[in-house]
Amino acid sequence: MTPNTTKPAKKGMGRSLLTLALLFFASWGALMAQDPNFKEFSGEVKDIASKQPLVFASLTLEGTNVSTITNTEGKFLLKVPANTTRENIVVAFLGYSTLKIPLVQFQEEDNEIYLTESVTELSEVNLSVPKDAKELVWETLKNKGSKYLDDPTVMTAFYRETIKKRRKNVSLSEAVVNIYKSPYTSERTDAVKLYKARKSTDYDKLDTVALKLQGGPFNTLFVDMIKYPDYIFTVDTFDYYDFSFDSSTRVDNKLIYVVDFKQRKELLDPMYQGKLYIDAENKILTSAVYSLNITDKVMASEMFVRKKPRNAEVWPTEVAYRVDYRERDGKWYYGYSNVLLEFKIDWDKKLFNSVYSMNCEMAITDWEKNETNTIPKFRDRMRSNIILSDEAIGFADPDFWGEYNIIEPEKSIESAIRKIQRQLRRSGDTDGASVP
Repeated sequence: MTPNTTKPAKKGMGRSLLTLALLFFASWGALMAQDPNFKEFSGEVKDIASKQPLVFASLTLEGTNVSTITNTEGKFLLKVPANTTRENIVVAFLGYSTLKIPLVQFQEEDNEIYLTESVTELSEVNLSVPKDAKELVWETLKNKGSKYLDDPTVMTAFYRETIKKRRKNVSLSEAVVNIYKSPYTSERTDAVKLYKARKSTDYDKLDTVALKLQGGPFNTLFVDMIKYPDYIFTVDTFDYYDFSFDSSTRVDNKLIYVVDFKQRKELLDPMYQGKLYIDAENKILTSAVYSLNITDKVMASEMFVRKKPRNAEVWPTEVAYRVDYRERDGKWYYGYSNVLLEFKIDWDKKLFNSVYSMNCEMAITDWEKNETNTIPKFRDRMRSNIILSDEAIGFADPDFWGEYNIIEPEKSIESAIRKIQRQLRRSGDTDGASVP
C-alpha cells in the first residue's frame, strides 16, 4: 500500500469519535434486577513513594466482574453485595505491582491504598521483544478472535459527561446503561439501553451558545478500538503510521510492551498519535492512550463541529482518548474509556475568546453472559446520535444511584452537584414544596 504523500485517502478517517454542535440558545433535543443490599467503601489509591494519587487505577471484587476505577484525583467508590465477606479486592495500575486486599480490612471511608512501582529487568525483555513494532501491532489487532470475549454479554456501565467553561462546570450529565455487547468477532454494533440518568446545565455561563454533545455513551463505547478499529486503524490507513518500541512496563504483574505510533510526516490530514500497551505473552491490547493531530485547525474543526454561530470561529485545541481492557478467565474485554475535547470560540468584535472543554468517560462496573442473546427492540435502544435530556431530577437525592457502582466525583463535580442541590431547594421553596 503506498499512501498519497500529501493527503491520505479519506476512507476510515473522516469519522470522528466525538461530535460537537454549537448553536444559539435552543432546547436540548431496566437494568437486570440486582440485590439492593450492598456495602459501600471509599478511599484513595496512591504511589507508595511519592504519595501522589494514581488516576484510573482499577478495583475489582476478586472472582466477580464487579469493579470500579479511581477518578482524576485518585479517589474511588466501590459497592459490593452485602453478603460478600471473605473475598479480596484486586487493585491494579499500569506500571505497578498488583495488590490483593481482604475485604474485611476495608473500612467504610478514608481507605488509603498504596501501590509499588514495578521495575522491569532488561533481562526480561532483551531477547523477547519482537523486532518489528508494526507487525506486533497488526498481529494484536487481528487477535480478537481467540483472546477477547466470544460470547454475547450484558454489561452494566456508568457514564459521565461534563462541559466546562475554562475551569468552571457548566453542564453535568450522568447515566447508568446496559450495553448488549456482541462478540468481538461479530460486526454487529453493540446496543445500549438507558436505565436512569440525570443532567443539569447552567445556561448563564454559556455566553450565547448552547453546547450539544452528540452520541452520549457511544462516544466512549466506540473508543474500544478492538471492536471498532475503523475509527483509527483500518486496512487502508494502517500504513500511514510509523510504529516504534518504547520502554516496557508491567500491569497486573504481566510484562507489557509499549509501542509509540504517529502519522508519517509527509501526511497532512489530522490523524492520531500515542501509545499502545500490549501484553507480551498473549499479544493483547491492555490499554491505549492517544490524541488527534490538530496542527491544521481548520481541518480538525471540520471533523468535530457540525454547526456554529455565524459570528464565530470554532476550533479544537486538544482531542485525547484513552481505553483500558480487563481480563477474566483468560478473556479480555472493554473496561473503561475516556474522551477529552478542548476548543476555543473566537467571536467577532469581542476582545476575549471563550474556552470550553468537554469530557466523557464510561466504566464497566459489572457484566454477565447474555445466555439468550436477546437485545432490546430498536425503539427501546439509545441512538448513536443521542443527546442526553436536560433535567436536574436526581441531584437532590443522595441515594439516586443505589447499589450501582459509579466513578467517584471529583471535587469540582461535587461542588457543581451541591450548587444544583441548592438551586433545587430554592426552587422548591418558591413553589411551596420541599425537595429532599
